[in-house]
Amino acid sequence: MQQYLQACAIIDWRDDAIVSTAQQLAASSADRETIARRCFEFVRDEIPHSWDIQRNPVTCRASDVLRHKTGFCYAKSHLLTALLRANKIPAGLCYQRLLLDAEQRRYCLHGLNAVHLPEHGWFRIDARGNKGDISAQFVPPQEKLAFPARGEGEADLPKIYTEPLPVVVETLVRAGDIHELAAHLPDQQPTVGA
Repeated sequence: MQQYLQACAIIDWRDDAIVSTAQQLAASSADRETIARRCFEFVRDEIPHSWDIQRNPVTCRASDVLRHKTGFCYAKSHLLTALLRANKIPAGLCYQRLLLDAEQRRYCLHGLNAVHLPEHGWFRIDARGNKGDISAQFVPPQEKLAFPARGEGEADLPKIYTEPLPVVVETLVRAGDIHELAAHLPDQQPTVGA
């Protein structure tokens, strides 16, 4: 479990603002499930998805997501991982491969999280942000994610990553604005054990 508590360049949970926010979210509770729910709901509800609100900049590092109060799903998952780890709750990064455009057979990765709670083990949560028919919830041990990965070529990548996939980081860092990112969302073919 120790690897799912580590900081890195992107999951920079030792940043003062992240530590402070994590402490605020944990205030008056020692229950890990309650703290994890608060972290999830904070990122889902208080950090808007950049595309939904059409706001720059494109964020990647957890501390930048918190500072700018916006991010695509990948960046939001980085912040949620950081807040959970700052509260000593093991957390990792997960991905789905989803169909964007059936006619052009265009796919992209979707970023979400896995959290480990002693009562439930590992389960996935998706703080993308709710809207319309998207209603992701924190209901352990059930998964109530933003998107099902059921179509042809779609997949739930089963691995729980300790750090973001390089293709995700490279794409976020390279994008000049949200429109450029939306036109070049990261993708990766599912592989055995991925």
